[in-house]
Amino acid sequence: QVQLVESGGGLVQPGGSLRLSCAASGSIFSRYVMGWHRQAPGKQRELVADIFSGGTTHYSDSAKGRFTISRDNAKNTVYLQMNSLKPEDTAVYYCNAVYSASYWGQGTQVTVSS
Repeated sequence: QVQLVESGGGLVQPGGSLRLSCAASGSIFSRYVMGWHRQAPGKQRELVADIFSGGTTHYSDSAKGRFTISRDNAKNTVYLQMNSLKPEDTAVYYCNAVYSASYWGQGTQVTVSS
């Protein structure tokens, strides 16, 4: 069982930045595929970015050029740096870990509004 705890969400103005963090349990964190997903009201959950154990990353089209996913295996933590935020980025952001099974955090709210 992998436990995930997200933090770093909040209210930010358009054009601003936030950094989300996700702390994971387990001694083999470096082997997990880690991802950030988001779900806006009335919409399906969608992948924002993921990072593989070797460091390979993938981004959704909406995240490319604005968001950066990274991981610190020594701290069992994955990050999502979000810059140039837009109102359409407003959503609950979920951390996901995949290693033989898929695990989810409880989510953190990100609201982009003036």
